[in-house]
Amino acid sequence: MTFGFEIRTRLEPRRGGGDAAGGARAASAGRARGGRGGRTGVIHTPHGDIRTPAFIPVATQAAVKAVLPEAMADLGAQALLANAYHLYLQPGPEVLDAAGGLGRFMNWSGPTFTDSGGFQVMSLGVGFKKVLAMDMAGRRSDEVVAPGRERLAHVDDDGVTFKSHLDGSMHRFTPEVSMRIQHQLGADVMFAFDELTTLMNTRGYQERSLERTRRWAERCLAEHGRLAEARADRPPQALFGVLQGANHEDLRRKAARDLGAMEVDGRRFDGFGLGGALEKSRMAEIIGWMVDELPEDRPRHLLGISEPDDLLAAIEAGVDTFDCVSPTRVARSSAVYSRHGRYNLKQARFRMDLGPIDPGCDCHTCTHYTRAYLHHLFKAHEMNAATLCSIHNERFIVRLVDDARQAIEAGDFDAYREDVLGAYYGSAR
Repeated sequence: MTFGFEIRTRLEPRRGGGDAAGGARAASAGRARGGRGGRTGVIHTPHGDIRTPAFIPVATQAAVKAVLPEAMADLGAQALLANAYHLYLQPGPEVLDAAGGLGRFMNWSGPTFTDSGGFQVMSLGVGFKKVLAMDMAGRRSDEVVAPGRERLAHVDDDGVTFKSHLDGSMHRFTPEVSMRIQHQLGADVMFAFDELTTLMNTRGYQERSLERTRRWAERCLAEHGRLAEARADRPPQALFGVLQGANHEDLRRKAARDLGAMEVDGRRFDGFGLGGALEKSRMAEIIGWMVDELPEDRPRHLLGISEPDDLLAAIEAGVDTFDCVSPTRVARSSAVYSRHGRYNLKQARFRMDLGPIDPGCDCHTCTHYTRAYLHHLFKAHEMNAATLCSIHNERFIVRLVDDARQAIEAGDFDAYREDVLGAYYGSAR
């Protein structure tokens, strides 16, 4: 089976204003334009279908941290996303290629995604991690590259030279290198190599970077076509273009128009990744700019999002799939999601609490273990604590998006959104 996408149901657009919480209502007003608006659909891949909207858990190094692939299947994950940068450094793409690709290597039979490595190459540069948050409050320009400190990634028009965070060795990624690595990794969906910018980069730099990313996208399409022909014995792989532009409307729209219409040797992008740093309060508005310009018949993936308000705002704005490391990352520090918000199981009040993390959750953890037991595991520094809480957090977010899909299909999305956000954040959103 080759890659394909079909739209099943559209969310009826709401009219008028409202508050700006999560950016959702602000984006709703002009929804008659373009393809903006929530929808359900199906992404077809050689390793199975993905019903959208869908949350794609992150298996950074061919493993969801603390959770077995079998458990991820049981909790309802439809696909997993791995990190090309990390797998390139360890164990090396040639190992996964010999194993038959990412899915076989990690014993996951469903669809897989790999990112291009561009995010990690740039975010590991000194200072960049500080400004990838969706917030500009209190940021200083010297936080992009701190004076007197070494920057680990150096960008030129041909690619990026960077130092490994593992052993300090020097490496270079170009669009062609990223494509070769991702073809060896063998995921169903790959992303084009792009330059990550931050909210603190100047307007002039954003413009130059956007043009660089556009040229890199053309090179990715060309190399992807060459490799697809050379590796015709392997399952076909889809390539998504990545849109940058920070908070600038004209740049975001230009990126969407450029990559949406791009064609090299008869090949075009199979879908699109909505990338880069953007302000949380304007997220749905910025997504709307891109969705207005993108072809409706190809899926849109929002990179690095998992908070309930962000997910529901992005779904309403027209995003089809999401990924984020947050559910397992926060679980390892005892933070767990529930219908009534996020809390920490290390707190003393849970020492004698024999209830589940969330009474309404159907995950393995909630149906078999108590908060008192999980509190004990964290206090005793037992590894099972991270596993059990990660299972719950992944199930919570996967289910939240699955329920949003069902609400769209039933015509009840507005009520679902208000119910979820009202309970989770403690007030009507």
